[in-house]
Amino acid sequence: MYAIIRTGGKQYKVQAGDVVQVDKLEQALGAEFEINEVLMVGGESTAVGQPLVKGAKVTVVVTKQAKTRKEIVFKKKRRQGYRKFATHRQEFTELFVKAISFDGKTAKTDEAAKVVDVTAVRAEKAQARVAARKERAANKGTAEVVKKAAKKVAKKKVAKKAVKKTVKKATKAGAKKKVAKKTSKKA
Repeated sequence: MYAIIRTGGKQYKVQAGDVVQVDKLEQALGAEFEINEVLMVGGESTAVGQPLVKGAKVTVVVTKQAKTRKEIVFKKKRRQGYRKFATHRQEFTELFVKAISFDGKTAKTDEAAKVVDVTAVRAEKAQARVAARKERAANKGTAEVVKKAAKKVAKKKVAKKAVKKTVKKATKAGAKKKVAKKTSKKA
């Protein structure tokens, strides 16, 4: 069984178990309510309303209250120097269709509505980002300590190499003097 319902000036075809995004409704998150604006009920037998089907109702549960993705609104009039840029996010309500009732018949679903609190999810993500940032900062501090220690070790190695070079140069200079003395003695 399916039904065509009207809400927010728009029409939606729904079946039991469907999830539908409609324009924002003033209902609490997780609230269960009935939509009586049913334009048509179909299935084994079809009933078309004039304008509404009498006795038909659709039971829904509010699963999410949020905003859509950002849409760009750009207006321009050519050769007039008129340009406007704006963005817009439309608020919506997500509904889970629990049952459709008409003429003593009811089509229900076995599935349960999955209610999502968007603000709570957003807060959890923000806390996770803060915790990750703190962890990176702590790791960076320890990494800096390790780097400083490595630099000290490197400086010591460079100093040792410099000492060895000066010692070699000194020994070479001493050897040259000895060679010069020996050659002068022979002459």
